[in-house]
Amino acid sequence: MSTGDIFKKSFLEGYASGEITTTTILACLLIAGLLGIYIFFAYRFLCRKAFFNKNFSIALIGLAEITAAVILTVQSNVVISLGMVGALSIVRFRTAIKDPLDLIFLFWAISVGIICGAGLALVAVLVSLVLSLLLWIFNALPVAKAPVLLLVSSSDLHAEAKILETAARHSKAAVVKSRSLTPEQLDLIVELRSADEAALSAAVMALAGTRSCSIVAHDGEVTF
Repeated sequence: MSTGDIFKKSFLEGYASGEITTTTILACLLIAGLLGIYIFFAYRFLCRKAFFNKNFSIALIGLAEITAAVILTVQSNVVISLGMVGALSIVRFRTAIKDPLDLIFLFWAISVGIICGAGLALVAVLVSLVLSLLLWIFNALPVAKAPVLLLVSSSDLHAEAKILETAARHSKAAVVKSRSLTPEQLDLIVELRSADEAALSAAVMALAGTRSCSIVAHDGEVTF
């Protein structure tokens, strides 16, 4: 036997793990699946968006299961693990993650699969409980009220000063975001925070020349 054969044999045997039984595999996949379902419901509860992506939440369960299966396979043989690394390196994800919180849930599902595949199910359970508790606490913390957009159309081309004065009486601060002027009409968009938006709308509509008044809320970033 050559030196290369001896080195190869010792390398492979040194990194070979213990035998993985069917019971171990089923237990690992079952725990990963249950934690994936837990992440599914945590995502539904914490991410109350206007457009809820059901496919993304279901994918979280699949991610936990697939990752756990991959880690189990990697543990069985070092040659398989090297081949799997090469195979997975060619995968390219084209879907952009727009919400940072979605990224947290993706890593959460993947991490649960890795931890369960490594045989540390208790760690996966504790991490899931602690993480969901922290997300719930910080999601419930009150933040500054997001500003609204006041959209006004007026036939009075010089009504901007009156509109801003009225907005200032019903809000803390008013900033003009857009101003559109035609020979027949003034269109104004004002960003503000108001405690009584109904009273603000009524006051603006009472101004001479006002044709329409709308208040639009948005889910953008809150500026302090």
